[in-house]
Amino acid sequence: MKKLPFKKSERAKKAVPARITNETVAEHRERILAGGRRFKYPMQYARHKLVFNTIIVTLVTLVLLVIVGWWQLYIVQNSSSFFYRVTRVLPLPVASVDGENVRYSSYLMYLNSSTHYLQQSEQVNLSSEDGKRQLDYYKRKNMDNAVADAYADKLARSMNVTVSDKDVDTTVSQQLNTSNGRISQETYDASTLSILGWAPDEYRFAIKNKLILKAVSYAIDDSAKSKADEAAVLVKAKKPDFNKIAMKLGGQGASKVTVGVSGMVPLTNSDGGLSAAAAGLKKGETSGAIKTTTGDGYYFVQLLEKTDSQINYQYIRIPLTAFDEKLAALKKDGKIHEYISIPAVDTQQIKK
Repeated sequence: MKKLPFKKSERAKKAVPARITNETVAEHRERILAGGRRFKYPMQYARHKLVFNTIIVTLVTLVLLVIVGWWQLYIVQNSSSFFYRVTRVLPLPVASVDGENVRYSSYLMYLNSSTHYLQQSEQVNLSSEDGKRQLDYYKRKNMDNAVADAYADKLARSMNVTVSDKDVDTTVSQQLNTSNGRISQETYDASTLSILGWAPDEYRFAIKNKLILKAVSYAIDDSAKSKADEAAVLVKAKKPDFNKIAMKLGGQGASKVTVGVSGMVPLTNSDGGLSAAAAGLKKGETSGAIKTTTGDGYYFVQLLEKTDSQINYQYIRIPLTAFDEKLAALKKDGKIHEYISIPAVDTQQIKK
């Protein structure tokens, strides 16, 4: 049977104009646009789905990165330079003291310096049993340092105690003076990098922390200040007896007032400024109260002997104990929380 040709309906024939004229151009344009919409709208729907999937993938990736980072820092305790840089950018806590967060970056800065020193200067194999014990010892020591710095920062803010960049510059300048003469800043930077592994911004940060801790320690220790005021009167007597003065000031344990003699040391001896203070005295003369750069107490020095290059002096030391006592009380009261586990180490087993 012969197939009949398919005939378009009259409506379909009329739908397409025979030719485009001024009267039919609008109709023709609409017909072209309608055909294009078939491709436009499906693409819109696909693009929305693509954006949604991208957001999901990004969120999952971020969650995985957070989990891996947490595992590396708080479980594995990865102290590599990469994670150290991460903690310097992100203010992640490694502990808290009396509500004050202890920056993970501060802990890693101290720990990596200790590790660098052990490996480069002491040639310690950290994979050995003794090396692991030493590393654990420095983990504890550096955690304590970071906690002390954070607590000092908190006290400094509450007491309006500040340390300026100029104070840091002065301390760095003092450290350029050595027993062999004054060294250049470049030599000092290279030496610090070689021995401690610290760049200039890192050792300046450590110095600032030390200065803040020192200033706070002096500011809160009323007992030591009272003894220093009493000692200042006693040492003005003719031919003061340092041993009798120390016994009179008293104290027990860490707070005990002590007497010592330096022996013949260089005029530029690194002793917190005591040699420099003694060098400005006459033989037998006694200084007033000295706050050393080490920040461990008040000192009074008496010049015993002096040559062109060396000096010998006697000293009374009135230790600062209030800051350490406050930290010990916080630990006892459970107000110091550490977020990583550091094993206890018997310090007597550490090889010096």
